[in-house]
Amino acid sequence: MVAHVLRLRAALLFGALRGHHAVRTAAGLLVVMVATVIVCIAVLSLGDATTGVARTVIVLGGAAVFLAFLVGPMLTGAVDQLDPRRFAVFGVDERRMPWILALASLISVPSFALLAVTTCVVIVGIRLGVPAYAAVLTGLLGLATTVLAARVGMAISAMWLPERRSRELTALFTLAVVVIAFPVAVFLASLEWDGEVPAAVDAVTSIVGATPVAAPLGLLFALASGDTAAVWISGVVAVISLIGITAAWILLVRRLLTTTERPVTARERTGLGWFALLPSNAFGAIAARSLVYWLRDRRYIVNIVVVPIAGVLTVFPLLVAGVPFEVAVLVPVPVMALFFGWLPHNDIAYDSTAFWVHVASGVRGLPDRFGRLIPIFLVAVPALAVAVPVTLALTGGWRLLLPLSGLAICLFFAGLGLSSVVSVIAPYAVSRPGDSPFQQPQRAASRGAFGQAGVFVGAILLAAPTVWLFSLAVVEGGAHTWTAFWTGIGTGIGVLLIGTAVGGRIFESSGERLMEFVETA
Repeated sequence: MVAHVLRLRAALLFGALRGHHAVRTAAGLLVVMVATVIVCIAVLSLGDATTGVARTVIVLGGAAVFLAFLVGPMLTGAVDQLDPRRFAVFGVDERRMPWILALASLISVPSFALLAVTTCVVIVGIRLGVPAYAAVLTGLLGLATTVLAARVGMAISAMWLPERRSRELTALFTLAVVVIAFPVAVFLASLEWDGEVPAAVDAVTSIVGATPVAAPLGLLFALASGDTAAVWISGVVAVISLIGITAAWILLVRRLLTTTERPVTARERTGLGWFALLPSNAFGAIAARSLVYWLRDRRYIVNIVVVPIAGVLTVFPLLVAGVPFEVAVLVPVPVMALFFGWLPHNDIAYDSTAFWVHVASGVRGLPDRFGRLIPIFLVAVPALAVAVPVTLALTGGWRLLLPLSGLAICLFFAGLGLSSVVSVIAPYAVSRPGDSPFQQPQRAASRGAFGQAGVFVGAILLAAPTVWLFSLAVVEGGAHTWTAFWTGIGTGIGVLLIGTAVGGRIFESSGERLMEFVETA
């Protein structure tokens, strides 16, 4: 059985080089080979570096590779050629199948690349003074853990994620990666290395090397440095991690072989986009409809594009006026957060006559208010996650991470909370669907034109305590750092919850008035 599965795996691997997509497959294979060679050369060059530098690069890089193998299948939605369910009809032994599939998974391009890089890491460890047998054992330990992590990721993707991954779900995963990875990359790039590892990065490396994502590599460099305590910690964590991930793989294979798939409903197949991805309730339907509008209607798209530009442009007048660069560069993030929170203050008017669906279906206020905020969350959070670390890298003051984040959260959430109220109290006329975003509506004046200024000024006033604490954190630092952070979060969340609750109640009692507005405005 083992030999048969291995031959099948090899046939599938070489079969990918034939057929209609042979050229594309060969090009992808060439890219992987070149990338692997470059990485191997870079890793081998660390043999001449100090132990600290080699440890930092390899441990953090190894953690990233482990997470890529684990999460990659969920992000890409790749079809698993070794899905255990493919073998269920042959009456295979449930106890042997996990080991057979794990062994067969070694015959793949990613596994070959991982094996090559692992070999180079082992060579670097030997050059740094680690006994050869110990370096080889840690390499095998890391290789087995990472390969099994990929199998677990594939199994999770096959069980709980759609077989044919929608581009919407892939976009959500990509946004999550951007939110997490970009700030970390900017932080590392902004540090002054000067041939030595900064203290903050060294501390992070020590922590990561004692976690399941990089424990084998932490063990390797603990042996190189002669740190007995680190050897025991990383060694125990590495062994327990391998046992745990092996047990998870065995349980997942057993579940896949013994569980019958439920019938797939028409809603879950394809073609429904956000409606198929979000929950089957009022909140999910409104959020999906709002996402479709925000991502396709040019009136919304123009608003989204203008916000980052407006934030960046605020720096230049301040610099001309003589404001120091370190202070002026702190302004765009709060401005962007404020405008992002301000954007949905007139969303009912943008619905135009489509608003009748909400009235006719009897939607409650809270699902409507929260559902309309989902698109701006998916746009603003990644944008601010990129803007905050870039700002701190330009100023060189990473101590302002917490107060700046607290201020941005406060302005953003306060704006959303006020927008949830103002959009049902004081909507005003906008350009019709399909019209130019810059076209002025040729209709009677709206009764609630003051809503724009109300949200803008109100959010600033509500965030005033956080702005003051942020200013103190910039000048004095110390305890004001955490105070500004928690004050901003508390104020923002409080205004958001109160605003959506109040706006929801007004929405429920104002359906006729709002319907009259969208029909006549």
